Amino acid sequence: MKKKVLFLCTHNSCRSQMAEGIVNHYLGDRLQAFSAGTEATSVNPRAIAVMQEIGIDISGHRSKTLDEFKEESFDYVITLCGDAKEKCPLFFGGVERMHLGFHDPSGASGTDQEIMAEFRRVRDEIRHRLLEFFRNA
Repeated sequence: MKKKVLFLCTHNSCRSQMAEGIVNHYLGDRLQAFSAGTEATSVNPRAIAVMQEIGIDISGHRSKTLDEFKEESFDYVITLCGDAKEKCPLFFGGVERMHLGFHDPSGASGTDQEIMAEFRRVRDEIRHRLLEFFRNA
């Protein structure tokens, strides 16, 4: 049976969406990933674009709140931003909770090219750290 992972971020728009897509794409044979936020917004179009560049389609994803998962059980609950780490409720009992912080690319400024470069950098950092972390999971 696959282990279940929940990625949490404040708005469930960038980092947690990319993490969900990366784990399901590369590790979907043994892990099933989900994502949520402390608030629901929408999936960032730039996150969709940079994931598409590496062959992962998250265009069908939607932003969700933690409430959708309160009856679910997970093997891992991983916060990706400090705000979610502070606000993550304790109803996920008996699971491995951890924090892997990543810079929020949606706060990047500059030209479109510079902003997209930051989204790619964060995407690649998430991919590297998660594949390393789950190598032996």
